[in-house]
Amino acid sequence: MSNARTRIVKRAVQEIQDGMNVNLGIGIPTLIANEIPADFNVLLQSENGLLGIGPYPEAGKEDPDLINAGKETVTAIEGASFFDSAESFAMIRGGHIDLAILGGMEVSERGDLANWMIPGKMVKGMGGAMDLVNGAKRVVVIMEHVNKKGESKVKKECTLPLTGKQVVHRLITDLAVFDFTPDGMVLVETQEGVTVEEVRQQTEASFQVIHELLTK
Repeated sequence: MSNARTRIVKRAVQEIQDGMNVNLGIGIPTLIANEIPADFNVLLQSENGLLGIGPYPEAGKEDPDLINAGKETVTAIEGASFFDSAESFAMIRGGHIDLAILGGMEVSERGDLANWMIPGKMVKGMGGAMDLVNGAKRVVVIMEHVNKKGESKVKKECTLPLTGKQVVHRLITDLAVFDFTPDGMVLVETQEGVTVEEVRQQTEASFQVIHELLTK
């Protein structure tokens, strides 16, 4: 992983609590599976029909029949269960997923999320993201703060097609952590070595800063 992704993943794993049912979206979120503490009783769910995902398999021990929603080979922990998509989405829509950690292309200052397509590029569909942002009890989005052009992905308004409106509870980037409240977007943490001013320079969205950071 790049240094940016390492920071994001290590901070994101702190969102997972013992006893949770957690869905990890495709992309960066799948890397979190290897970082969950071994003594945690956590069930990872994949919307293609697996509850009880384990770490990535060792080289040479991959099972092509065991894949996650991103078509990556995975392992299954003892006691894992397999089911069809209807059962999987009944779990999601029924509010049985405690936490969904999803990747993002853009997040707006109101907590809107765009993470499923870039116009002009071939995509197969939205997948389970639309259901997860509305069915999971808590939605955390993780992504790099700027795109390859150096443009902020934390926007006033998303320019890409939306996955959901006002659905993000927390955003974690390689620079900072934001929460979304009825009073607006709030900067609650900065990554190690990052100042509030650096976050402001790299962020298009407007946000408030909690008092603890203002006094640093």
